[in-house]
Amino acid sequence: MSWVILLSVGIGILSGMMIIPPSISQHSGVLINIGLCFLFFWVGLDIGKSKENVAKLREYGWRIVLVPTGVAIGSISATMLAGMMMGYTAGEAGAVGAGFGWYSLSGVLISDLHSVKLGTIAFITNVSRELVALIIIPFVAKKVGFLESIAPAGATAMDTTLPVISRATSPEISIIAFLTGVLLTAVVPVLVPLLLKLPF
Repeated sequence: MSWVILLSVGIGILSGMMIIPPSISQHSGVLINIGLCFLFFWVGLDIGKSKENVAKLREYGWRIVLVPTGVAIGSISATMLAGMMMGYTAGEAGAVGAGFGWYSLSGVLISDLHSVKLGTIAFITNVSRELVALIIIPFVAKKVGFLESIAPAGATAMDTTLPVISRATSPEISIIAFLTGVLLTAVVPVLVPLLLKLPF
């Protein structure tokens, strides 16, 4: 699956550069949304067929929040360490990581609240996270574990990477992934400004 995704992205890049005319490529956003809706329908269908998994989620209760909490702590901590090694403050680096893959918001938010330079870094970092997640999720699911495969996706677990997680894991994990993505997406506008205010 990872190779299929990587090959698809590569073909898309080459097609955009050499084959598809601008008159069509300018509508790529609409086509992506249509494609995502189509994928989400099948993900929802797969989840809907597994009523026992939905019922099983109720047993988890508040523990379901541990997954997005772990992803958030891991993402922010790792970017803080990496950022400080590159000369950024813990707050600046943590704000970049707090985008959780939501590049369109985090990049703009950090550009407005801090600087265009850091906003650009946030944009590139979070775009890269999404692309890497699409490639490694099947590998993580197979070699490490189903639940762990949610971590690379971050906030995108509720949309762009959800079909990949669904294909590589199970309907139960797909529901947890969706909820994780929703919760992480909800805290991005809160965490980014808070981290940028850190005095260190």
